[in-house]
Amino acid sequence: MKRQLNNGLIVQKEKEIVTEMINLYCKKKHHQQQEVCKDCHNLKTYALMRLSLCRFGEEKSACSNCTVHCYKPNYRLEMKKVMRYSGPWMMLYHPVYAVKHLLNKPKTQLK
Repeated sequence: MKRQLNNGLIVQKEKEIVTEMINLYCKKKHHQQQEVCKDCHNLKTYALMRLSLCRFGEEKSACSNCTVHCYKPNYRLEMKKVMRYSGPWMMLYHPVYAVKHLLNKPKTQLK
C-alpha cells in the first residue's frame, strides 16, 4: 500500500524554504549562478521527496525539531551543512522565509 503524498499548504511552504536554502548554499559555496550543481540537485530532490512523504503531513514541525529522522545519514549530514550555512544568509536574502522557519516550533512547545 502506497502512502499518499503530502501536498498541503504547510508542506508546500517547507518545500519552498528548503529549495531556497539549497539554492542559496549552492550559489555561495559552489559558485553556481543559474542552476544548482548535481550534488545540490540530488539533495534538493531527496529533501522534497521526504517532505512529500512526511508521516506528520500538515501537523509537521520544522525537521530539526522532529522526533523521527527520515533522512538517510549521508543526506542528513549534507542538509545540516546547508542549514548551518544558509540559515544566517536567509535573514538577508529571504527574511520572511527565515522568520517563518524559526517560528515553526512543535505544537507541544507552543502551549
